[in-house]
Amino acid sequence: MSSQLSPETAVLAAEHVSKKVSSPEGHLTILSDVSFHIAKGESVAIVGASGAGKSTLLALLAGLDLPTSGKIWLDGSELTALDEDGRAMVRAEKVGFVFQSFHLVPSLNALENVMLPLELAGRSAPRDSAVSILDAVGLRDRLRHYPSQLSGGEKQRVAIARAFATEPSVLFADEPTGNLDARTGQNIMNIMFELNRNSSTTLVLVTHDKSLAERCDREIGLDAGRLVTDTRAAA
Repeated sequence: MSSQLSPETAVLAAEHVSKKVSSPEGHLTILSDVSFHIAKGESVAIVGASGAGKSTLLALLAGLDLPTSGKIWLDGSELTALDEDGRAMVRAEKVGFVFQSFHLVPSLNALENVMLPLELAGRSAPRDSAVSILDAVGLRDRLRHYPSQLSGGEKQRVAIARAFATEPSVLFADEPTGNLDARTGQNIMNIMFELNRNSSTTLVLVTHDKSLAERCDREIGLDAGRLVTDTRAAA
């Protein structure tokens, strides 16, 4: 599928992307000539050893940073042609994030945390939408609970609800089960994959978990900053 996509029709496209940074030892290459296209609705795992460049690639795809060379498109917008404000606008409209450390606002309860991006985006009936998505992740009875009153799994479910609430074009997840025990992590990913199937949101996740990566439609493997595998799940 990816070979038939152009940067303008893919929901995500990276073309000849490289990232270099300066260090006391000189220039360090984090990513080298990485290219791929991702279709709308795909679930994609970015895998590789620590230091392979996975989180750097995720940051570039989300427009949080710019590559040293190459081009990146997100849902038709060329991120590499935009300034910081322009990339921030694209993220606000089209991107959701889930991190292993949750990043919930501690002074807001679960409902308010999920309502926040809806209100910032000027969506109508943000409370109704937030209640609905929290219900979908099994937290209808935790709406008024603050992050300090929630378990790790519950916090991550709030984070997932918040990420999906705006119906983003792409949801980026960086080690979303990294701070959870195996059983809770599996339950969290069941929720995330179900939401992915029931929406048009594309899921891109960084993970060290091989079993989790195998549940995705596709695996993109990095080794020392280079793309070494791009495989699809068996039908």
